[in-house]
Amino acid sequence: MTQAPQAEQGIGRSGPIRVVVAKPGLDGHDRGAKVVARALRDAGMEVVYTGLHQSPEQIVATALAEDADAVGLSVLSGAHLTLFARVTALLAEADAADIVVFGGGIIPEADREPLAAMGVRAVFGPGASTAEIVDWVRANVRPGPGLQTGSGDPDPDH
Repeated sequence: MTQAPQAEQGIGRSGPIRVVVAKPGLDGHDRGAKVVARALRDAGMEVVYTGLHQSPEQIVATALAEDADAVGLSVLSGAHLTLFARVTALLAEADAADIVVFGGGIIPEADREPLAAMGVRAVFGPGASTAEIVDWVRANVRPGPGLQTGSGDPDPDH
């Protein structure tokens, strides 16, 4: 996993963490997204799974309509730089840059730093466990005062 520095947002908000899990673009493989969505739900979060073939505009509209705290994108198609950039730009345009964006899929190590620079807070690659993803969301989406959220190292594995 690669993690970008955390910004404070949503502190003081109550209720379960709300996460939109989405499959942008033309990728038709959604098993991983469904597994992550279920794990987040089983961990007590409110999860909206958008289904396949969602445009960045549809994903952001869903995040806004659902008052999401986070958006998780699953990208296996190789279009991750374009898709993440569009989602983060649309969130910023909607004055919703406080919605945490994270994702996973087949994303080359070389692309993780540019993703972090555009505001993607974490990238989970193949082999990441659902427990790791759940723990990261709990620690980095609506963190409470005094909660330890890790070193802030954008690449803790290296």
